Amino acid sequence: MLGSEKERPNVVVFFTDQQRWDTTGVHGNPLELTPNFDRMAKEGTHLYHSFTNHPVCGPARACMQTGLYGTTTGCYRNANPLPPDTKTLANYFKEGGYYTGYIGKWHLAAQEPVSKEKRGGYDYWLAANALEHTSEAYHTVLYDEDCQPVQLPGYRVDALTDAAIRFIDKKHDKEQPFFLFLSFLEPHHQNRSDDYPAPDGYREKYTSRWTPPDLAALGGTTQQHLGGYYGMVKRLDEALGRLMDALKSLNIKDNTIVLFSSDHGCHFKTRNDEYKRSCHESSIRVPTAITGPGFMGGGQKKELISLLDIPPTLLNAAGLHIPNDMAGNSILPLINGQKDGWPDDLFMQISESQVGRAIRTKKWKYSVSDPTKDGVTDSKSGSYVEEFLYDLEADPYELINLIGLKSHQQVTSQMRKRLLRRIEEVEKEQPVIQPAPLKESGQRKVTDQEILS
Repeated sequence: MLGSEKERPNVVVFFTDQQRWDTTGVHGNPLELTPNFDRMAKEGTHLYHSFTNHPVCGPARACMQTGLYGTTTGCYRNANPLPPDTKTLANYFKEGGYYTGYIGKWHLAAQEPVSKEKRGGYDYWLAANALEHTSEAYHTVLYDEDCQPVQLPGYRVDALTDAAIRFIDKKHDKEQPFFLFLSFLEPHHQNRSDDYPAPDGYREKYTSRWTPPDLAALGGTTQQHLGGYYGMVKRLDEALGRLMDALKSLNIKDNTIVLFSSDHGCHFKTRNDEYKRSCHESSIRVPTAITGPGFMGGGQKKELISLLDIPPTLLNAAGLHIPNDMAGNSILPLINGQKDGWPDDLFMQISESQVGRAIRTKKWKYSVSDPTKDGVTDSKSGSYVEEFLYDLEADPYELINLIGLKSHQQVTSQMRKRLLRRIEEVEKEQPVIQPAPLKESGQRKVTDQEILS
Protein backbone atom coordinates (compact mmCIF):
# COMPACT_ATOMS: atom_id res chain seq x y z
CA MET A 1 0.00 0.00 0.00
CA LEU A 2 1.22 3.48 -0.79
CA GLY A 3 2.44 5.49 2.14
CA SER A 4 0.43 8.70 2.41
CA GLU A 5 -2.67 10.12 0.74
CA LYS A 6 -0.49 12.69 -1.03
CA GLU A 7 1.57 9.91 -2.65
CA ARG A 8 -1.46 8.11 -4.02
CA PRO A 9 -2.33 8.70 -7.66
CA ASN A 10 -5.41 10.54 -8.78
CA VAL A 11 -7.79 8.38 -10.82
CA VAL A 12 -10.02 9.40 -13.73
CA VAL A 13 -12.43 7.05 -15.49
CA PHE A 14 -13.36 8.22 -19.02
CA PHE A 15 -16.42 6.09 -19.75
CA THR A 16 -18.25 6.18 -23.08
CA ASP A 17 -21.58 4.59 -23.98
CA GLN A 18 -22.20 2.04 -26.73
CA GLN A 19 -18.75 2.30 -28.35
CA ARG A 20 -17.52 -0.60 -30.48
CA TRP A 21 -13.91 -1.70 -30.12
CA ASP A 22 -13.27 -1.33 -33.85
CA THR A 23 -13.89 2.41 -33.82
CA THR A 24 -10.24 2.77 -32.73
CA GLY A 25 -7.11 2.86 -34.81
CA VAL A 26 -5.34 0.26 -32.68
CA HIS A 27 -8.15 -2.13 -33.63
CA GLY A 28 -7.83 -1.43 -37.35
CA ASN A 29 -10.28 1.39 -38.01
CA PRO A 30 -8.71 3.34 -40.93
CA LEU A 31 -10.49 6.68 -40.38
CA GLU A 32 -8.12 8.13 -37.75
CA LEU A 33 -11.00 8.71 -35.35
CA THR A 34 -9.04 8.07 -32.16
CA PRO A 35 -5.44 9.36 -32.22
CA ASN A 36 -5.55 10.21 -28.51
CA PHE A 37 -6.90 6.82 -27.47
CA ASP A 38 -4.43 5.10 -29.79
CA ARG A 39 -1.50 6.98 -28.24
CA MET A 40 -2.79 6.18 -24.77
CA ALA A 41 -3.02 2.49 -25.68
CA LYS A 42 0.49 2.42 -27.14
CA GLU A 43 2.17 4.39 -24.33
CA GLY A 44 0.20 2.81 -21.47
CA THR A 45 -1.55 -0.55 -21.29
CA HIS A 46 -3.90 -1.68 -24.05
CA LEU A 47 -6.45 -4.33 -23.07
CA TYR A 48 -6.90 -5.77 -26.53
CA HIS A 49 -9.60 -8.30 -25.66
CA SER A 50 -11.88 -6.20 -23.45
CA PHE A 51 -15.57 -6.94 -22.90
CA THR A 52 -18.68 -6.01 -21.01
CA ASN A 53 -20.24 -8.68 -18.80
CA HIS A 54 -23.73 -7.39 -19.46
CA PRO A 55 -24.45 -5.59 -22.78
CA VAL A 56 -26.95 -2.98 -21.64
CA CYS A 57 -26.43 0.40 -19.93
CA GLY A 58 -27.54 0.01 -16.30
CA PRO A 59 -26.25 -3.52 -15.62
CA ALA A 60 -22.88 -2.72 -17.21
CA ARG A 61 -22.57 0.35 -14.99
CA ALA A 62 -23.48 -1.73 -11.95
CA CYS A 63 -20.63 -4.09 -12.84
CA MET A 64 -18.24 -1.14 -13.10
CA GLN A 65 -19.33 0.50 -9.86
CA THR A 66 -19.43 -2.63 -7.70
CA GLY A 67 -17.24 -5.30 -9.28
CA LEU A 68 -20.24 -7.67 -9.06
CA TYR A 69 -22.43 -9.38 -11.66
CA GLY A 70 -25.85 -7.96 -12.44
CA THR A 71 -27.68 -10.89 -10.89
CA THR A 72 -25.65 -10.45 -7.70
CA THR A 73 -26.64 -6.80 -7.20
CA GLY A 74 -30.11 -7.24 -8.68
CA CYS A 75 -29.26 -4.72 -11.43
CA TYR A 76 -29.84 -7.17 -14.25
CA ARG A 77 -31.94 -4.68 -16.26
CA ASN A 78 -32.08 -0.92 -16.72
CA ALA A 79 -35.02 -0.13 -14.44
CA ASN A 80 -33.53 -1.82 -11.37
CA PRO A 81 -31.72 0.71 -9.13
CA LEU A 82 -28.52 -0.08 -7.30
CA PRO A 83 -29.45 -1.20 -3.76
CA PRO A 84 -28.48 1.59 -1.31
CA ASP A 85 -26.40 -0.76 0.86
CA THR A 86 -24.26 -1.91 -2.08
CA LYS A 87 -20.69 -0.61 -1.88
CA THR A 88 -19.32 1.17 -4.92
CA LEU A 89 -16.00 2.47 -6.17
CA ALA A 90 -16.86 5.76 -4.51
CA ASN A 91 -17.20 4.06 -1.13
CA TYR A 92 -13.92 2.19 -1.48
CA PHE A 93 -11.97 5.24 -2.67
CA LYS A 94 -13.46 7.43 0.08
CA GLU A 95 -12.39 4.87 2.69
CA GLY A 96 -8.91 5.15 1.18
CA GLY A 97 -8.81 8.92 1.68
CA TYR A 98 -9.97 10.07 -1.78
CA TYR A 99 -12.36 12.84 -2.70
CA THR A 100 -14.82 11.35 -5.20
CA GLY A 101 -16.75 12.93 -8.05
CA TYR A 102 -19.30 11.79 -10.62
CA ILE A 103 -20.16 13.70 -13.81
CA GLY A 104 -22.55 12.58 -16.55
CA LYS A 105 -24.82 9.58 -17.02
CA TRP A 106 -25.58 7.43 -13.94
CA HIS A 107 -28.40 5.03 -14.96
CA LEU A 108 -28.38 3.22 -11.60
CA ALA A 109 -31.41 4.88 -10.04
CA ALA A 110 -35.14 4.85 -10.75
CA GLN A 111 -35.68 8.59 -10.38
CA GLU A 112 -34.71 11.91 -11.92
CA PRO A 113 -33.04 13.81 -10.39
CA VAL A 114 -31.15 11.22 -8.38
CA SER A 115 -31.51 11.68 -4.62
CA LYS A 116 -28.38 11.75 -2.49
CA GLU A 117 -28.86 8.25 -1.08
CA LYS A 118 -29.09 6.83 -4.63
CA ARG A 119 -25.78 8.31 -5.88
CA GLY A 120 -23.46 5.49 -4.90
CA GLY A 121 -21.69 7.50 -2.21
CA TYR A 122 -20.01 10.09 -4.46
CA ASP A 123 -18.98 13.37 -2.78
CA TYR A 124 -19.35 15.62 -5.82
CA TRP A 125 -22.35 15.16 -8.11
CA LEU A 126 -23.22 16.68 -11.48
CA ALA A 127 -25.21 14.01 -13.27
CA ALA A 128 -28.49 12.71 -14.65
CA ASN A 129 -29.82 9.23 -14.24
CA ALA A 130 -30.81 8.96 -17.92
CA LEU A 131 -28.84 11.64 -19.74
CA GLU A 132 -30.41 10.57 -23.04
CA HIS A 133 -33.77 11.82 -21.74
CA THR A 134 -32.72 14.99 -19.87
CA SER A 135 -30.58 16.38 -22.67
CA GLU A 136 -30.02 16.74 -26.40
CA ALA A 137 -26.77 17.01 -28.33
CA TYR A 138 -26.67 20.80 -27.90
CA HIS A 139 -28.86 21.09 -24.81
CA THR A 140 -27.08 19.44 -21.86
CA VAL A 141 -29.02 19.32 -18.60
CA LEU A 142 -27.60 17.67 -15.48
CA TYR A 143 -28.48 17.94 -11.79
CA ASP A 144 -26.23 19.19 -9.03
CA GLU A 145 -25.78 18.02 -5.44
CA ASP A 146 -28.99 19.84 -4.43
CA CYS A 147 -31.02 18.16 -7.21
CA GLN A 148 -31.21 21.45 -9.08
CA PRO A 149 -31.03 21.41 -12.91
CA VAL A 150 -27.83 22.77 -14.44
CA GLN A 151 -27.67 23.58 -18.14
CA LEU A 152 -24.17 23.45 -19.59
CA PRO A 153 -23.12 25.20 -22.83
CA GLY A 154 -21.69 23.51 -25.89
CA TYR A 155 -21.98 20.14 -27.58
CA ARG A 156 -22.79 17.53 -24.92
CA VAL A 157 -19.39 15.81 -25.02
CA ASP A 158 -17.65 19.17 -24.60
CA ALA A 159 -20.03 20.28 -21.85
CA LEU A 160 -19.21 17.23 -19.72
CA THR A 161 -15.50 17.51 -20.48
CA ASP A 162 -15.48 21.17 -19.45
CA ALA A 163 -17.17 20.21 -16.17
CA ALA A 164 -14.56 17.49 -15.58
CA ILE A 165 -11.68 19.87 -16.23
CA ARG A 166 -13.19 22.39 -13.79
CA PHE A 167 -13.44 19.60 -11.18
CA ILE A 168 -9.82 18.57 -11.72
CA ASP A 169 -8.57 22.15 -11.64
CA LYS A 170 -10.33 22.74 -8.32
CA LYS A 171 -9.10 19.53 -6.67
CA HIS A 172 -5.63 18.95 -8.11
CA ASP A 173 -3.62 21.00 -5.61
CA LYS A 174 -5.25 19.62 -2.48
CA GLU A 175 -3.58 17.26 -0.05
CA GLN A 176 -6.33 14.76 -0.80
CA PRO A 177 -6.17 12.71 -4.05
CA PHE A 178 -9.29 12.56 -6.20
CA PHE A 179 -11.27 9.86 -7.99
CA LEU A 180 -13.43 11.14 -10.86
CA PHE A 181 -15.88 9.05 -12.86
CA LEU A 182 -16.71 10.88 -16.11
CA SER A 183 -19.61 9.12 -17.85
CA PHE A 184 -20.62 10.24 -21.35
CA LEU A 185 -23.74 9.40 -23.32
CA GLU A 186 -21.97 9.42 -26.69
CA PRO A 187 -21.79 7.54 -29.01
CA HIS A 188 -25.17 6.21 -27.79
CA HIS A 189 -28.15 7.21 -29.93
CA GLN A 190 -30.58 9.95 -28.95
CA ASN A 191 -33.62 7.88 -27.95
CA ARG A 192 -36.24 10.46 -28.85
CA SER A 193 -35.21 10.60 -32.50
CA ASP A 194 -33.46 7.21 -32.85
CA ASP A 195 -30.49 9.09 -34.30
CA TYR A 196 -26.76 9.55 -33.65
CA PRO A 197 -26.38 13.36 -33.53
CA ALA A 198 -22.71 14.17 -34.12
CA PRO A 199 -21.36 17.74 -33.86
CA ASP A 200 -22.24 19.93 -36.84
CA GLY A 201 -20.23 18.85 -39.89
CA TYR A 202 -18.94 15.58 -38.42
CA ARG A 203 -21.66 13.23 -39.71
CA GLU A 204 -21.03 14.36 -43.28
CA LYS A 205 -17.29 13.80 -42.94
CA TYR A 206 -17.61 10.14 -41.99
CA THR A 207 -20.68 8.94 -43.91
CA SER A 208 -19.97 6.13 -46.43
CA ARG A 209 -16.28 5.96 -45.47
CA TRP A 210 -15.62 2.53 -43.91
CA THR A 211 -18.00 -0.18 -42.71
CA PRO A 212 -17.02 -3.08 -40.42
CA PRO A 213 -17.56 -6.50 -42.07
CA ASP A 214 -20.48 -7.57 -39.85
CA LEU A 215 -22.39 -4.37 -40.59
CA ALA A 216 -21.55 -4.51 -44.30
CA ALA A 217 -22.93 -8.06 -44.47
CA LEU A 218 -25.99 -7.67 -42.27
CA GLY A 219 -27.15 -4.12 -43.00
CA GLY A 220 -29.45 -3.00 -40.22
CA THR A 221 -29.42 0.78 -39.83
CA THR A 222 -25.72 0.99 -40.63
CA GLN A 223 -25.83 3.30 -43.64
CA GLN A 224 -28.27 5.63 -41.92
CA HIS A 225 -26.37 5.92 -38.65
CA LEU A 226 -22.68 5.03 -39.00
CA GLY A 227 -21.53 8.49 -40.13
CA GLY A 228 -23.09 10.19 -37.10
CA TYR A 229 -21.79 7.45 -34.81
CA TYR A 230 -18.23 7.90 -36.09
CA GLY A 231 -18.56 11.66 -35.70
CA MET A 232 -19.49 11.21 -32.04
CA VAL A 233 -16.51 8.90 -31.53
CA LYS A 234 -14.22 11.52 -33.07
CA ARG A 235 -15.47 14.22 -30.70
CA LEU A 236 -15.05 11.90 -27.71
CA ASP A 237 -11.43 11.32 -28.68
CA GLU A 238 -10.87 15.05 -28.98
CA ALA A 239 -12.35 15.40 -25.49
CA LEU A 240 -9.94 12.75 -24.22
CA GLY A 241 -7.09 14.80 -25.67
CA ARG A 242 -8.36 17.95 -23.95
CA LEU A 243 -8.59 16.15 -20.61
CA MET A 244 -5.04 14.80 -20.96
CA ASP A 245 -3.85 18.29 -21.89
CA ALA A 246 -5.47 19.64 -18.72
CA LEU A 247 -3.69 17.05 -16.59
CA LYS A 248 -0.39 17.95 -18.26
CA SER A 249 -0.89 21.69 -17.83
CA LEU A 250 -1.67 21.22 -14.14
CA ASN A 251 1.49 19.11 -13.75
CA ILE A 252 -0.41 16.05 -12.48
CA LYS A 253 -0.44 13.84 -15.58
CA ASP A 254 2.39 11.66 -14.27
CA ASN A 255 0.50 11.06 -11.02
CA THR A 256 -2.93 10.41 -12.51
CA ILE A 257 -4.30 7.09 -13.68
CA VAL A 258 -6.68 7.48 -16.63
CA LEU A 259 -8.89 4.58 -17.71
CA PHE A 260 -10.83 4.68 -20.99
CA SER A 261 -13.57 2.12 -21.58
CA SER A 262 -17.22 1.73 -22.61
CA ASP A 263 -20.28 -0.04 -21.22
CA HIS A 264 -21.04 -2.09 -24.36
CA GLY A 265 -20.88 -1.95 -28.15
CA CYS A 266 -23.38 -1.35 -30.96
CA HIS A 267 -24.67 -3.66 -33.71
CA PHE A 268 -27.04 -1.21 -35.46
CA LYS A 269 -30.10 -3.47 -35.39
CA THR A 270 -28.33 -6.33 -37.15
CA ARG A 271 -28.73 -8.89 -34.35
CA ASN A 272 -32.10 -7.86 -32.90
CA ASP A 273 -34.41 -4.87 -33.24
CA GLU A 274 -32.19 -2.42 -31.32
CA TYR A 275 -28.48 -1.82 -30.77
CA LYS A 276 -27.07 -4.16 -28.10
CA ARG A 277 -28.38 -6.90 -25.75
CA SER A 278 -26.86 -9.81 -27.66
CA CYS A 279 -23.88 -12.14 -27.27
CA HIS A 280 -22.11 -10.87 -30.38
CA GLU A 281 -18.76 -9.08 -30.41
CA SER A 282 -20.55 -6.01 -31.79
CA SER A 283 -22.51 -5.88 -28.51
CA ILE A 284 -19.92 -6.98 -25.97
CA ARG A 285 -16.45 -5.95 -27.14
CA VAL A 286 -15.24 -2.49 -26.11
CA PRO A 287 -12.06 -0.39 -26.40
CA THR A 288 -10.09 -0.23 -23.15
CA ALA A 289 -6.74 1.33 -22.26
CA ILE A 290 -5.12 2.57 -19.05
CA THR A 291 -2.30 5.02 -18.55
CA GLY A 292 -0.55 6.57 -15.57
CA PRO A 293 1.37 5.16 -12.59
CA GLY A 294 1.66 1.38 -12.83
CA PHE A 295 0.41 1.23 -16.43
CA MET A 296 2.97 3.11 -18.54
CA GLY A 297 4.72 0.79 -20.97
CA GLY A 298 2.41 -2.07 -20.05
CA GLY A 299 2.01 -3.00 -23.70
CA GLN A 300 -0.81 -4.87 -25.38
CA LYS A 301 -2.45 -7.54 -23.24
CA LYS A 302 -4.43 -10.17 -25.13
CA GLU A 303 -5.88 -12.01 -22.16
CA LEU A 304 -9.67 -11.83 -21.86
CA ILE A 305 -10.53 -8.80 -19.70
CA SER A 306 -14.00 -7.66 -18.59
CA LEU A 307 -15.54 -4.64 -16.90
CA LEU A 308 -15.56 -6.66 -13.68
CA ASP A 309 -11.76 -6.57 -13.71
CA ILE A 310 -11.69 -2.77 -13.72
CA PRO A 311 -12.72 -2.06 -10.07
CA PRO A 312 -10.09 -4.36 -8.52
CA THR A 313 -7.50 -3.00 -10.96
CA LEU A 314 -8.14 0.62 -9.99
CA LEU A 315 -8.18 -0.14 -6.27
CA ASN A 316 -4.99 -2.17 -6.57
CA ALA A 317 -3.24 0.60 -8.52
CA ALA A 318 -4.26 3.15 -5.87
CA GLY A 319 -2.82 0.98 -3.11
CA LEU A 320 -6.25 0.17 -1.67
CA HIS A 321 -7.70 -3.10 -0.45
CA ILE A 322 -9.58 -5.25 -2.98
CA PRO A 323 -12.78 -6.67 -1.43
CA ASN A 324 -12.92 -10.45 -1.41
CA ASP A 325 -16.39 -10.56 -2.96
CA MET A 326 -15.43 -8.75 -6.18
CA ALA A 327 -15.91 -11.08 -9.14
CA GLY A 328 -12.99 -9.82 -11.25
CA ASN A 329 -9.22 -9.65 -10.91
CA SER A 330 -6.66 -6.87 -10.95
CA ILE A 331 -4.68 -6.77 -14.20
CA LEU A 332 -1.54 -5.45 -12.49
CA PRO A 333 -0.10 -8.97 -12.16
CA LEU A 334 -0.59 -9.41 -15.93
CA ILE A 335 1.36 -6.22 -16.56
CA ASN A 336 4.12 -7.61 -14.37
CA GLY A 337 4.21 -10.84 -16.39
CA GLN A 338 2.23 -13.03 -13.98
CA LYS A 339 -0.20 -14.81 -16.30
CA ASP A 340 -0.68 -18.03 -14.35
CA GLY A 341 -4.22 -18.49 -13.11
CA TRP A 342 -5.81 -15.84 -15.32
CA PRO A 343 -9.24 -17.09 -16.52
CA ASP A 344 -9.27 -18.42 -20.09
CA ASP A 345 -12.94 -17.70 -20.64
CA LEU A 346 -15.42 -14.87 -20.16
CA PHE A 347 -18.97 -15.21 -18.82
CA MET A 348 -21.78 -12.88 -19.92
CA GLN A 349 -25.37 -12.36 -18.80
CA ILE A 350 -27.86 -10.98 -21.35
CA SER A 351 -31.18 -9.42 -20.36
CA GLU A 352 -34.15 -7.44 -21.66
CA SER A 353 -33.99 -8.80 -25.23
CA GLN A 354 -33.80 -12.32 -23.79
CA VAL A 355 -32.78 -14.29 -20.74
CA GLY A 356 -29.44 -15.34 -22.15
CA ARG A 357 -26.06 -16.59 -21.03
CA ALA A 358 -22.86 -16.78 -23.05
CA ILE A 359 -19.25 -17.79 -22.68
CA ARG A 360 -16.26 -16.79 -24.79
CA THR A 361 -12.79 -18.26 -25.08
CA LYS A 362 -10.13 -16.91 -27.43
CA LYS A 363 -11.44 -19.14 -30.21
CA TRP A 364 -15.08 -19.98 -29.42
CA LYS A 365 -18.29 -18.16 -28.53
CA TYR A 366 -21.26 -20.16 -27.20
CA SER A 367 -24.63 -18.70 -26.22
CA VAL A 368 -27.94 -20.00 -24.90
CA SER A 369 -31.30 -18.43 -24.08
CA ASP A 370 -34.75 -19.25 -22.72
CA PRO A 371 -37.33 -18.42 -25.43
CA THR A 372 -40.18 -18.69 -22.90
CA LYS A 373 -38.97 -15.71 -20.83
CA ASP A 374 -38.96 -12.03 -21.76
CA GLY A 375 -35.67 -10.93 -20.19
CA VAL A 376 -37.31 -8.13 -18.24
CA THR A 377 -39.39 -9.91 -15.63
CA ASP A 378 -36.97 -12.80 -15.19
CA SER A 379 -33.29 -12.47 -14.32
CA LYS A 380 -32.40 -16.11 -14.91
CA SER A 381 -33.80 -19.47 -16.00
CA GLY A 382 -33.68 -23.11 -15.04
CA SER A 383 -33.73 -24.23 -18.68
CA TYR A 384 -31.91 -22.82 -21.69
CA VAL A 385 -31.77 -23.67 -25.40
CA GLU A 386 -28.57 -23.55 -27.44
CA GLU A 387 -28.59 -20.57 -29.79
CA PHE A 388 -25.14 -19.66 -31.15
CA LEU A 389 -21.68 -21.12 -31.65
CA TYR A 390 -19.01 -19.12 -33.47
CA ASP A 391 -15.40 -19.82 -34.42
CA LEU A 392 -13.84 -16.44 -33.62
CA GLU A 393 -10.57 -17.18 -35.38
CA ALA A 394 -12.12 -18.22 -38.69
CA ASP A 395 -15.14 -15.91 -38.36
CA PRO A 396 -14.25 -12.91 -36.15
CA TYR A 397 -17.36 -10.96 -37.15
CA GLU A 398 -19.65 -13.90 -36.38
CA LEU A 399 -21.41 -14.34 -39.69
CA ILE A 400 -21.68 -18.15 -39.61
CA ASN A 401 -23.57 -19.83 -36.76
CA LEU A 402 -22.15 -23.32 -36.16
CA ILE A 403 -24.60 -24.44 -33.50
CA GLY A 404 -26.00 -27.91 -34.15
CA LEU A 405 -23.41 -28.94 -36.75
CA LYS A 406 -22.37 -32.57 -36.32
CA SER A 407 -18.73 -31.59 -36.87
CA HIS A 408 -18.83 -29.29 -33.83
CA GLN A 409 -20.54 -31.49 -31.25
CA GLN A 410 -17.40 -32.00 -29.19
CA VAL A 411 -16.73 -28.26 -29.16
CA THR A 412 -20.33 -27.63 -28.17
CA SER A 413 -20.12 -30.18 -25.37
CA GLN A 414 -16.99 -28.56 -23.96
CA MET A 415 -18.46 -25.07 -24.16
CA ARG A 416 -21.71 -26.26 -22.59
CA LYS A 417 -19.74 -27.65 -19.63
CA ARG A 418 -17.80 -24.39 -19.30
CA LEU A 419 -20.98 -22.31 -19.34
CA LEU A 420 -22.79 -24.50 -16.80
CA ARG A 421 -19.77 -24.33 -14.51
CA ARG A 422 -19.73 -20.53 -14.72
CA ILE A 423 -23.49 -20.23 -14.13
CA GLU A 424 -23.20 -22.36 -11.02
CA GLU A 425 -20.18 -20.37 -9.81
CA VAL A 426 -21.82 -16.95 -10.32
CA GLU A 427 -25.55 -17.56 -9.89
CA LYS A 428 -25.50 -20.62 -7.58
CA GLU A 429 -27.91 -22.35 -9.97
CA GLN A 430 -27.73 -25.61 -11.94
CA PRO A 431 -29.88 -25.09 -15.04
CA VAL A 432 -30.43 -27.50 -17.90
CA ILE A 433 -29.26 -26.66 -21.44
CA GLN A 434 -31.19 -28.28 -24.29
CA PRO A 435 -28.92 -29.20 -27.25
CA ALA A 436 -29.70 -27.69 -30.63
CA PRO A 437 -31.07 -29.98 -33.37
CA LEU A 438 -28.30 -31.68 -35.34
CA LYS A 439 -27.38 -30.43 -38.81
CA GLU A 440 -25.09 -31.82 -41.51
CA SER A 441 -21.62 -30.30 -41.59
CA GLY A 442 -20.54 -30.55 -45.21
CA GLN A 443 -16.75 -30.40 -45.35
CA ARG A 444 -16.33 -28.85 -41.92
CA LYS A 445 -14.11 -30.64 -39.41
CA VAL A 446 -12.61 -29.67 -36.06
CA THR A 447 -9.20 -30.89 -34.87
CA ASP A 448 -8.65 -32.20 -31.36
CA GLN A 449 -6.48 -29.18 -30.57
CA GLU A 450 -9.20 -26.74 -31.66
CA ILE A 451 -11.81 -28.37 -29.45
CA LEU A 452 -10.07 -27.18 -26.29
CA SER A 453 -9.01 -23.74 -27.60
